[in-house]
Amino acid sequence: MVGTKSGRPRGRPRRFNPDDAVAAAKELFHARGYDAVSVTDVTEALGINPPSFYAAFGSKLGLYARVLERYADNGAIPFAEILRPDRPVAECLAALLEGAARRYAAEPTMAGCMVVEGTRCHDAEARDAARAYNVAAEAVIRDYVAARHPEEAERVTDFVATTMFGLSAKARGGHGLDKLLSTARLAGSALASAIPA
Repeated sequence: MVGTKSGRPRGRPRRFNPDDAVAAAKELFHARGYDAVSVTDVTEALGINPPSFYAAFGSKLGLYARVLERYADNGAIPFAEILRPDRPVAECLAALLEGAARRYAAEPTMAGCMVVEGTRCHDAEARDAARAYNVAAEAVIRDYVAARHPEEAERVTDFVATTMFGLSAKARGGHGLDKLLSTARLAGSALASAIPA
């Protein structure tokens, strides 16, 4: 490619890819939380200008919605793989909690669950966006339990969700995998006692 006198290549500058922006923003939001990430942080990380950012996403919230969607699609716990109808409910829920512990501790700079932590942010619209994914995840758990133990579905779902919130918070606070797994396994033992085989 022929350069100009300034040394820069001639022609249009490389266009920014919104999918790359979502991937980079996912790391920022997961590591710092929604409230601590600014539009400037995102544009600087991507090497783009604010008009390009706003043209692609409309707002920081618009980008966050895309990030949550991507996280739900390929970064969150695979509920369908873990909550199997051919295994005991308590066993699958214990596996879910252990899977959560492993994911929440997998990357120290991005510890915890991005959705769970998003439900705690100060921005009401962002918090509602994260809560929508959280409510959907709890509905999956509730429906799974209710299919075989309808009378236990509500309290077991609350217990599992509360444990997952705690695991996420502890991971963010610095607990390593060993401590998180210990808690998840203790919760799994409680589930085995609470749910009929």
